Amino acid sequence: MAHCLEKPNTDFLICIKQSRSAMREVAKLPLCELDCDIGFTITTTQTNEDKQNGYIHLQVPKKSKAGSKTRRGRWDFPSPYPMKLRVCRFLLDNGEFETVATSLPPSFTLADIRELYHLRWGIETAFRDWKYTLGLVNLHGKSDAFAEQEIYASLTAFNFASRVCNEVVARQPKNGVYAYKVNFKMAVMLCKEFLRTPRADSEKLLEKIARHTVPIRPNRQDERNLKVKGFAGFVYRVAA
Repeated sequence: MAHCLEKPNTDFLICIKQSRSAMREVAKLPLCELDCDIGFTITTTQTNEDKQNGYIHLQVPKKSKAGSKTRRGRWDFPSPYPMKLRVCRFLLDNGEFETVATSLPPSFTLADIRELYHLRWGIETAFRDWKYTLGLVNLHGKSDAFAEQEIYASLTAFNFASRVCNEVVARQPKNGVYAYKVNFKMAVMLCKEFLRTPRADSEKLLEKIARHTVPIRPNRQDERNLKVKGFAGFVYRVAA
């Protein structure tokens, strides 16, 4: 959020937690539809002045120099750092509340924020395919350069597979209940095989992808199954 706030001509709309594990300022808000501004200060130190002022302490490793590790363990801004966010909470069709943090101005009403939140679903599904189908759950490099290289390589493969899928005509059943689309997971696997095969036939690639389809189920809702993320060990790096 701080990076988006510091970048000019950039706004964000991010879903945030609203339970006890939420940000302290958000957890204090009443559980009802609202549209308000919150402010807090982030610090990487724990001085008596920081504690008296109620600053939020951010744990940052001491050896977090630029380029030595990925940005997950770094804070790239001054300390203390004041942050202001607009928090919007609205009621969903299933009777549950959803809370989002945004930098959009008040000219965007709560109804506009809700519509934008609904439109972001296509981005969510794209990130899901990019993360799980392309195997970007865990980064294999430690430095920023290697992490960036792996991200761009996966993004290139994602764009290639998406472009190929746009050229495939999915066969539709005559008396089917649902319309069908290309199975993107199988398409990615076939595209990787195509890139590894010398003198591969592109027409045959389209034919293979067209054989694997999945039904389109509009307005389908699944309960979020949140799991604790375990440690990803790369023991294959250890020399025998």
